[in-house]
Amino acid sequence: MVKSSATFVACFVPTFVFFCILLCETGAQSTVPWYENLPAVAMDYKVHIDPGKEDCYYQYVNPGATFYVSFQVVRGGDGMAGFAVRHPSGQIVHPYQWKPNSEYQDQTSTGGYYSVCIDNQFSRFAGKLVNIYITVVRYDMWEKYTKEIDELNMNMENFTNTIVTVDRNINDILQYQHHSRAREAWDFNLLQDNNTYVVRWSIIQIIVIMATTAVQVYFVRKLFDIKSGSSRSRI
Repeated sequence: MVKSSATFVACFVPTFVFFCILLCETGAQSTVPWYENLPAVAMDYKVHIDPGKEDCYYQYVNPGATFYVSFQVVRGGDGMAGFAVRHPSGQIVHPYQWKPNSEYQDQTSTGGYYSVCIDNQFSRFAGKLVNIYITVVRYDMWEKYTKEIDELNMNMENFTNTIVTVDRNINDILQYQHHSRAREAWDFNLLQDNNTYVVRWSIIQIIVIMATTAVQVYFVRKLFDIKSGSSRSRI
């Protein structure tokens, strides 16, 4: 992911097979970046987009891998932003749309660096806090592992198929959890904004009522205020 200002957490599927594959390929291809050899990578992070700006992020996807990306505006302005995905070939596979959330998935990628852009150019004064979730899953790594097992005369086909199914289910669960966390963050920020709005206007109304009461009391007392000079003249 090429973005110095963004922080992200990479969550890897905790399977000992992934660890073995990583150890085997690290020595053979030491010049390749570490994240390009992982069977599965999941990233979930938040970025702030300044008003009138556009930020793009780049993620490498191996040939044949499954690429998934989604975004959701958590806070700021009207709660919507532009979202676009550009294929490594340069073609825009997901055109810009001004929405509160959107997603894109490529089941079989041709490989390369995908460009994910968040556009906030329509908002001139309000910055946006955006939640981005990206996964890259290489199911071909499982096939490679199966071939290595077959060479050792070990019948692990059922085991491997089960692990692949579990991995797919875990990936679906991670996507669901991401959407749930993003929705929770959006609801929490909405509640905070509503609470601030209610408290602010309640204080203003209290001050207005107190000021109105004080003015009324003052003028009522003035009505019953009899000057001493006028009373003497009457006597």
